[in-house]
Amino acid sequence: MLDPAFGYLITAGIALLFASAGAHKLQDLDRFAEVFAAYRVLPAALARRLAWLIPSLELCVAASLIWELGRRMAVMAGIAILIAYAFGLGVNLLRGRRDLDCGCGMARDRRAIAGWMVWRNLILAGALGITVWPWSPRPFGWTDFLTVMGGLTAGVTLYAAVDRLLGDVAPKAMILRSTS
Repeated sequence: MLDPAFGYLITAGIALLFASAGAHKLQDLDRFAEVFAAYRVLPAALARRLAWLIPSLELCVAASLIWELGRRMAVMAGIAILIAYAFGLGVNLLRGRRDLDCGCGMARDRRAIAGWMVWRNLILAGALGITVWPWSPRPFGWTDFLTVMGGLTAGVTLYAAVDRLLGDVAPKAMILRSTS
């Protein structure tokens, strides 16, 4: 059985990730539509017309992960979204399109796709999948709430650090090494 503190930590963390991603995409929907179309997983015109669906789904999943009655469906939808992202990244990496913008950052934060992003999304999907296990019926107390908040703080910090290291620092270091 899954401890409720651990279950809430996972669902709240991924809800925060989806809410942030959806909000960033909606801030510059035209840019996101171009990035989405560039992946060539759908015809370009259709991808541009449907681009608004992705951040809308992300925001719906984020809200539903927190709501107990909608959680199971949100978990399944979240897993599907994360696997679809991994698939889109993987297909384009196999096509040799390594300079493609991942679309996972802010408008000013253009970042080329990389293999670690495929693994990141698959690991997140796996972590989210754990939350469909039966949860322990024990009551969720204030110490559990503090545990979840502390875990979220640590998890968000670790996620941001790894994302920055693999997405920004490592590629720049490789460029510097190749020019010297």
